[in-house]
Amino acid sequence: MAALTTSLLLSSVAFAGEVTLKSADGTVDLKGELVEFKDDNYVIRTALGELAISSSRVRCEGASCPTFDTVATDVHFYGSEAVGLGVMPLLLSGYAANMNAEINIKETQNEGETLANLIADNGFGDEIGSFLVSVTSSADAFEGLLNDDAAIGMSSRRITPAEARALRAAGKGNMVSVDQEHILAIDSLVIIVNPENGVDTVSIDDLKGIYSGAITNWKQLGGADLPIQVVSRAEGTGTYEVFQSRIFGEDAQSVPEGAIVESDSNKVAAFVNENPGAIGYVGYAFQRGAKPLNLVNECGITSTPDPFSAKTEEYALQRRMYLYNAENPSTKISDFISYATSDAADGVIAKAGFIDLGISSRQQALDSPRAASLLNADVDAFEGNVIREMLAEMTKYDRLSTTFRFNLGSSRLDERGLMDMDRLANYLADMPKGTRVEMVGFTDNVGSFEANRKLSLGRAQQVIETLKTIGGDRVAHIDFGASGFGEISPTGCNSSEAGRSANRRVEVWLAKN
Repeated sequence: MAALTTSLLLSSVAFAGEVTLKSADGTVDLKGELVEFKDDNYVIRTALGELAISSSRVRCEGASCPTFDTVATDVHFYGSEAVGLGVMPLLLSGYAANMNAEINIKETQNEGETLANLIADNGFGDEIGSFLVSVTSSADAFEGLLNDDAAIGMSSRRITPAEARALRAAGKGNMVSVDQEHILAIDSLVIIVNPENGVDTVSIDDLKGIYSGAITNWKQLGGADLPIQVVSRAEGTGTYEVFQSRIFGEDAQSVPEGAIVESDSNKVAAFVNENPGAIGYVGYAFQRGAKPLNLVNECGITSTPDPFSAKTEEYALQRRMYLYNAENPSTKISDFISYATSDAADGVIAKAGFIDLGISSRQQALDSPRAASLLNADVDAFEGNVIREMLAEMTKYDRLSTTFRFNLGSSRLDERGLMDMDRLANYLADMPKGTRVEMVGFTDNVGSFEANRKLSLGRAQQVIETLKTIGGDRVAHIDFGASGFGEISPTGCNSSEAGRSANRRVEVWLAKN
């Protein structure tokens, strides 16, 4: 499918009006009267006289800016600012390097658009393709796919059932199939405050109070006597929608009176860094020196916005970043998505400041927060024995970030599971023969304790069988074991479906020796 991009072919222009010419790096910021657009240069009249500025260096802002005709490009990315601005430029560069191609990336004259051209053989071969990235919002990703304006939709949230049904009805296919829905990365929505703020932890209830206007001073949270300056994102953005959903659920709140609404995460972080009483929320890649706060959920479980917690999807405000395509994509679309979701792209995604899907490990010790929560659990003697059994086992293993989750009451993996299976097989392929890997199952608290423990063991055993089937010779040398601890050690609150879903999981433990 051909997409549309901006060309420097002049279509129309209204002269004699004031315009502003700005460069992305901040080195150019000029205001003046537009005289003409000639030879790809803006000519403006200023107090210093007439100046000619190359259109490749600046973007024109103002009603008198020229408009341009359009030409066809190969792939048009459309949607989420977090994906398009945060990761896509580096991801396209990584894609080019992976293909031994030269890439030329430049901004177009339309705000929020970037054009990349790839030439094979390090610039000495044929053109591989042209790729346009248009940054708008996650909702626009699906509108773009529906209207054939986009080849790949970028979203910082999962497609809604209504959006998926509309696209299916339009003949775009099953948008939640593994061939059309692709998890690109994990992102944490980080609650940030000014670096001088003395508060280190905030609860979900605190955030409800702050973003509804009920809590207005930091002294109400144990901090200094300082008014809270609320910073939010614009309605309709994926970041705003995820925050509202996770904090308020179905009781969405409007931005409180006096709040600052910024158009992107970089501006949120800049405002927070400059204002002592400010609080905002940004994607993990956009903290920019602001102070991140630990987060306490409704049932008292504290999580830290670090990469491991995001990869396990146990941080309370984490989200998945997606790419979507219509069915029967072109070869150029399929090739890019295959790269973007492969191990080869992990380093690029991490460099962009996002959290890649690569596997990491964490030690499990008796002085860890997890062990402390188990030791302090209010349970009966029978469940206490199961906890002691788990504590005795976990100290023998490190935990891998790979975590498999299941739908309610079933042993069917969620949409991320099969992709993680292949990554885990690749990870284990390099382990020594006889390496011990324990699959450890957990459930929510729906049902009896014994039934849940049996279910958790069954899920762990199924993960082993599925991994052996997918991994084949890559995991034939691994010594697998299965354990099930049922509903103990929850990572989310069992009072909500989101929390229960987080608790229905199989963890991967790797023997220390």
